[in-house]
Amino acid sequence: MHPLLLPQADGTLEPYAPTRVAGFAAASGPIRSRIGYAAVHVVCDPLADNNPTLDVAIDWDATLAYRRYLWSLGLAVAEAMDTAQRGMGLSWDSAKELIRRSVAEARTVPGAVLASGAGTDHLEPSPGVTLAAVEAAYEAQCGFIEHVGGRIILMASRALAACARGPEDYAKVYGRILSQVREPVIIHWLGDMFDPALAGYWGSPDIDRATETCLAILHEHAAKVDGLKISLLDQGREIAMRRRLPKGVRMYTGDDFDYPTTIRGDAEGGSDALLGIFDVIAPAAAAALHALDAGDVAGYEAIFAPTLPLSRHIFRAPTRFYKTGVVFAAYLNGHQSHFRLVGGLESARSVVHLAELFVLADRAGILRDPELAAERMRRVLAVAGVI
Repeated sequence: MHPLLLPQADGTLEPYAPTRVAGFAAASGPIRSRIGYAAVHVVCDPLADNNPTLDVAIDWDATLAYRRYLWSLGLAVAEAMDTAQRGMGLSWDSAKELIRRSVAEARTVPGAVLASGAGTDHLEPSPGVTLAAVEAAYEAQCGFIEHVGGRIILMASRALAACARGPEDYAKVYGRILSQVREPVIIHWLGDMFDPALAGYWGSPDIDRATETCLAILHEHAAKVDGLKISLLDQGREIAMRRRLPKGVRMYTGDDFDYPTTIRGDAEGGSDALLGIFDVIAPAAAAALHALDAGDVAGYEAIFAPTLPLSRHIFRAPTRFYKTGVVFAAYLNGHQSHFRLVGGLESARSVVHLAELFVLADRAGILRDPELAAERMRRVLAVAGVI
């Protein structure tokens, strides 16, 4: 194919043509050695006559089709999380419909695993918010997910971060919610690199103190906790914390910078996964985890190794804008017909960033149809003035 002229950080254009053809082994049954959740994006409706930065319009057919694709690979789906733009364009009202439809869709797919995010994002965070209001907000969202038959991922709360005065307030709120849930939940610790409004979570800006508070809550309510999803981009801290979890409580890595070695683990065990990058590298992730099931550690590492530069690029600072790269990859791979995001977030990354993503996706072998991907990259470049 004809090379593309890709813009570089220094303002020059460099020719590039995709060279690698994706060739991951097809999934064969469920993944057994680890639980692999893909935190999954939503597909907006680009033809809706609305105000994109204010209103939400979702293409439900394309959104649910992508979930079926992930399930077909043996991956689990983490629904209505920050990858789906919770807190960055997707309102709770829209999330409710997304969760309802996804739970119903999962029932039609044998073996499908789905868990959905419950938070407090319909409550405006401010110092004037009370702990009682935070508890009521969590109760409402958890209650909805349980009502439609879903499983809960208990997301971090901006409102709680804004009004809590110390660790004891987190213990009070989480204790109340965990005492009420029907089934064990996944607790999500999202670092401020993903969401600045969550700085000082667990009642302290000191991560060591925050870790102790989180662990104390997990130990006190271990029977109601399936696992901890930690997104601090700090592998050493995650491993140290994993070794201190209560028996039976899983560590779900959210470390998009170092997931291969964290998942593989060591003599004392490994992490399960709940990762936004699994949305992007789904066939590679499934193939790698199946290789781990078979005891093929070399194959596992060989599949994952070239995906790591891609992941680190997509999640580079400002990390919260990684959703743009996730959806761009879905567009390149033909999972949606357009490169538009809820809230107009397609503008959150530069064309230089997207060009580098294209190259790294090719090197990682995750472009399903290189010619299609190149043509779609060409369209994006043309809009940016690169002819």
